[in-house]
Amino acid sequence: MTDEATALIAEYWAVGLFIIAVFTLCALMIGAASLLGGRSRGRSKSLPFESGIVGTGNARQRFSVKFYLVAMLFVIFDIEAVFLFAWAVSVREVGWEGFAGAAVFIFILLAGLIYDSRVGALEWAPRKRGQSPDIVTD
Repeated sequence: MTDEATALIAEYWAVGLFIIAVFTLCALMIGAASLLGGRSRGRSKSLPFESGIVGTGNARQRFSVKFYLVAMLFVIFDIEAVFLFAWAVSVREVGWEGFAGAAVFIFILLAGLIYDSRVGALEWAPRKRGQSPDIVTD
């Protein structure tokens, strides 16, 4: 072997060992599950099963638009957390300019959250007829 090949092997031996260990562990877990796992056959084995309840009715239900709105808001604010985490990791390198940029970013998102709250995008239950948004009932 040449010195170049020896240096390459010395540099990457841990990665190769890790990959071999991962594949070995996966094969071991799949093999153990197939050997030790139970085998049951029956009429209800082929039925769809979700959260311990056998499904009834049509799978094509209609959902409220509020559900999708809340889901989109969750995605938006979840992405915000990713950006702020990246900023927090590099806060010393970016200095005060980075802090000002993050403050503007947080302010814009806070303004959007306040707007969403005021228009009722975060309300789960529908309002009763004749009830103004200012009245809170217990």
